[in-house]
Amino acid sequence: MSNLSRRQFIFTAGAATAATVLVNGCSSGSSTSTSSPASSTAASPAAPSPVGAADAPEVTTAKLGFIALTDSAPLIIAKEKGLFAKYGMPDVEVAKQASWAVTRDNLELGSAGGGIDGAHILSPMPYLMSTGKITKGNKKVPMYILARLNVNGQGITLANSYKDLKIGTDSAPLKEAFAKAKAAKGDIKCAVTFPGGTHDLWMRYWLAAGGIDPNKDVSTIVVPPPQMVANLKVNNMEAFCVGEPWNAQTVNQDLGYSAVITGELWKDHPEKALSMRAEWVDQYPKATKAIVMAVQEAQIWCDDPANKAEMCKIVSARQWFKVPEADILARAQGNFDLGVRKLENSPLLMKFWNDAASYPFKSHDLWFVTEDTRWGYLPADLDKKALIDTVNREDIWREAAKAIGQEAAIPKDTSRGVETFFDGVKFDPADPDAYLKGLAIKKI
Repeated sequence: MSNLSRRQFIFTAGAATAATVLVNGCSSGSSTSTSSPASSTAASPAAPSPVGAADAPEVTTAKLGFIALTDSAPLIIAKEKGLFAKYGMPDVEVAKQASWAVTRDNLELGSAGGGIDGAHILSPMPYLMSTGKITKGNKKVPMYILARLNVNGQGITLANSYKDLKIGTDSAPLKEAFAKAKAAKGDIKCAVTFPGGTHDLWMRYWLAAGGIDPNKDVSTIVVPPPQMVANLKVNNMEAFCVGEPWNAQTVNQDLGYSAVITGELWKDHPEKALSMRAEWVDQYPKATKAIVMAVQEAQIWCDDPANKAEMCKIVSARQWFKVPEADILARAQGNFDLGVRKLENSPLLMKFWNDAASYPFKSHDLWFVTEDTRWGYLPADLDKKALIDTVNREDIWREAAKAIGQEAAIPKDTSRGVETFFDGVKFDPADPDAYLKGLAIKKI
């Protein structure tokens, strides 16, 4: 992609104007800091820090952003359970962000400029920021990925007007349905949470696999995750892709149905990441390691089935999600009421630690970068390997895992190998260009 301005970039991604959605989330906004009030769900004070004097963090504070999505739980649990404090970072703030655009804007500022130092983030965003594709003036903002926060746990939801079709992994029947709806009422809108982000890529892959061109047959618009349900309710879109709990809430309110959960598209696919400004990490390497250790321990806690109910109760609270526990718990436990079918005890539930969910495989980042190339968000001549080797700091993840006694959980390779998607397409990290060449619908 040429060196587009930030405004042009968003336009080419199909973002809607402010009039299209109730809240478009593309403007800057302040983040809201949250504290951990005493409650029945709060842990006892953390034990004295196991960090020795030689490894003590250079600072005791950092400001981390999150969006109200279930996959932000590790950051919230690390705060609520005193795990940041346990590793010498008692003053870490976990601050709610209104949208991914606000997250980006605050990462550009850094905490020194009134923003944030790191965030729960869509895995492709650190690459788009590091290359200056989504930043003000296309200025490069170097970012590091320190951990994957989860795999699975997202969904594609359709309005009830398409319920009779009972769409699942095969989106092909929507091609005719969308064409008829377009002829009757005009533009067909499919909402995603950020151009080039994970939800954008899941939506595009799913539509394209069914022969629907996301650049020609529909308009992809941008809506912040917490605003998806409200916008579907007032008929602002036909479909959306987002993380939980918003898909479940849509079904619970009988406003639409879940066509697929994203684990059905790609089993144990990577999703959110813990990312921080490279400048902060380079300045405070010990504090960075402490943050990763706390988040890893929180991920282990979140994946214990015995803790799921408590996790959902904590994150549902007013200062975090402000969402009924019932909209979070079932899917977090692997039980999916999709509105037209049910999945019980599904292995495709959101995972935070198990099955190497937390390790940031470079092969997964290569897929994200390749897909962003497919849709024109990144240039075709990009040196993908060099970029990933710079942004992906799996070495810090390894060091932190060893420090908390999880050396056995460290994968033997930075690649998870060949990945197979629901439509039979395979992605071989050893030859991403062959994968890209074999895709029928693409922008490049």
